[in-house]
Amino acid sequence: MGRNRTAVLEFAVLGLLHRTPMHGYELSKQLNMLLGTFRALSYGTLYPCLTKLYAEGLIAKEGDEPGADIRPVRAPGRSKIVYRLTAEGKERFQDLLINSGPAAWEDDEFGVHFAFFGQTRADIRLRILEGRRSRLEDRVEGLRAALARTRERVDSYTLELQRHGLEAVERDVRWLNELIAEERRSEATTGAAGGPYPPAAPISIDPGTKDRRSEKESS
Repeated sequence: MGRNRTAVLEFAVLGLLHRTPMHGYELSKQLNMLLGTFRALSYGTLYPCLTKLYAEGLIAKEGDEPGADIRPVRAPGRSKIVYRLTAEGKERFQDLLINSGPAAWEDDEFGVHFAFFGQTRADIRLRILEGRRSRLEDRVEGLRAALARTRERVDSYTLELQRHGLEAVERDVRWLNELIAEERRSEATTGAAGGPYPPAAPISIDPGTKDRRSEKESS
């Protein structure tokens, strides 16, 4: 596993355990279900991450003494080892949220950070959303330029595939525009930049169901 992927996995594990203690098999299921970046994640992949976090004192085993060994579970469904965040783990997770930088705007990390927006300060959420939108707006411009250059040199199927890719990114930009507008409305209403965002609000906005807007408006 690459260094960046390992760091994102550690962030995701800390975030999930910040919500509630759980055993390794449940952690694996949650990562596979909620975070597309980690589809088909096995407990064998998760185990080294848990071992590292445990050695650093960021997680602990419920009912166990500090320093006890974490052993791999051969039958994950029968795992009885329940992990929880320590005070140091909670502090590390908050530090990672607060210091989220440009990496959180990219494809590999945005979804992971978005999954924990309910635990993220409003100003940090807004920074990540605006950064992601900026990245995608740059991508839109690049796709439009590529489409204009190749329009006369490719067959109709390739052209349609390029148009489909462009429309998908434009749709994501419109979705981000709505999320950003909602964040700003919430901040204006509550006057609390650090307040939690209502968990259901981001999920209720499905970019796939929005009416298609004109190219002029989306640009």
